Amino acid sequence: MADFTAERAAYLQIADEFKRKIQEGELAPGDKLPSESELMTRHSVSRTVARQAISRLREDGYALSHQGKGSFAALPGSEASAKRSPEYEQITEYLSEVRRDVRRLAERMDQLEDLLRQQTKDK
Repeated sequence: MADFTAERAAYLQIADEFKRKIQEGELAPGDKLPSESELMTRHSVSRTVARQAISRLREDGYALSHQGKGSFAALPGSEASAKRSPEYEQITEYLSEVRRDVRRLAERMDQLEDLLRQQTKDK
């Protein structure tokens, strides 16, 4: 279960748990990973946190997802990821950049909202 008192975000804790299981052979490449709903129940987290954990596993090469089938364990640099086309790699890199930009924008929005709250309190 994710430790919300820890300094590390819950989705990263969940992703780290699955990375460890894959690295230690507890989960073999190709094994089905829990669904978002199962992660939500097992770790008492929101769908967003569960989705971020799976997304992080994909980004780091520890999961492959198939529409309608779910996510499956993988090892970074394994045969499955070596078969990806250059176009796929470009798209994946672009999407990672977009995700980083969206995260930065969300952080800026949070800062602006905090600033606005402070200004309204001061008035």
